[in-house]
Amino acid sequence: MQDTATPTAGSDGASASSASLLRYFRWAIIVTVLGLGLGALLGWQTTGTLGGTLTIFFICSVLAVLEISLSFDNAIVNANKLKDMTPAWQRRFLTWGILIAVFGMRIVFPLLIVVIAANIGPWQAVVLAAAEPGEYARIMEEAHLPIAAFGGSFLMMVGLSFFFDHEKDVHWVRWIENHIARSASIRGIEVLLVLLLILGFSRLQHDGNQQVFFTAAVWGLVTFLTVEVLGGLLDSSRQALHAGARGGLGAFLYLEVLDASFSFDGVIGAFALSQNLFVIAIGLGIGAMYVRSMTIMLVEKGTLTQYRFLEHGAFYAILALSVIMFAQSLVKIPEVITGLGGAGLIGVALWSSVRWNRANGH
Repeated sequence: MQDTATPTAGSDGASASSASLLRYFRWAIIVTVLGLGLGALLGWQTTGTLGGTLTIFFICSVLAVLEISLSFDNAIVNANKLKDMTPAWQRRFLTWGILIAVFGMRIVFPLLIVVIAANIGPWQAVVLAAAEPGEYARIMEEAHLPIAAFGGSFLMMVGLSFFFDHEKDVHWVRWIENHIARSASIRGIEVLLVLLLILGFSRLQHDGNQQVFFTAAVWGLVTFLTVEVLGGLLDSSRQALHAGARGGLGAFLYLEVLDASFSFDGVIGAFALSQNLFVIAIGLGIGAMYVRSMTIMLVEKGTLTQYRFLEHGAFYAILALSVIMFAQSLVKIPEVITGLGGAGLIGVALWSSVRWNRANGH
């Protein structure tokens, strides 16, 4: 008689798949439990009521989901760059890089904005965040225009640089990407396009905002070009010292600035849900850990090579996000639209990749 307790091949495969996913997301789950527990404790200490505690707990959860939805494309782009980095630099990015992402962008960055905008000291900014969260949120909201302009131009250069590549031979939306690839031989065409968009959006700004938008957007463009040049110099120096080394310090710096640009929208948008800096840091920090886990999984499982259009979807999402950040200087666009839009583009790209694999016997 057959033993009914014997697992089938299908159940073995499902168990192995679940174990594999758990291995990648183990630390993210641990941070989620600790972060939500800390959020509940913070809620109890600040409100002293069960309702207030549950509210803070819920806000932390929503912020984590918001960060994950906004950062699907960030994880894919990180994996795209990481696969060409040396193992040593991969480990550095996935350890030191995540510390910079969580503590630098989710805590230090909002404090730094208030320090500069309000012309106060760092400790005064911390006190302001704890004692007067409404005033803190107001200062952050006023700083939204230059942040959106800077982040929008930087991300636009990231997206355009992927498509304006004369060596790129895999095209998803062929009627667009074929023309772009042929135009890639024109030097500086991406910079020209971004500058034209900067000029166009700056002219649409209200009086007094035109110079602020233009200056911040140009600095975003300059930052991208500086990181590219510096990265090339640093990595070429490493290659001269260590033959075969690829994607070293320059790639690390590029990924850190890229992560910062992705974080701008989430950090500013988070103040619509909570004015408490520490609640925001907990929620977005949890989300950042899932982005790290997704990045590791994409690199180790070779997902980008298995699904040929996944990168395309991510870079289209980046271009869409950059345009949304520019548009946010004129109108309010809910973060849920930004997150769902990017996730939708990646989902369509994944579906197209699956269809292509089936049609070509992969």
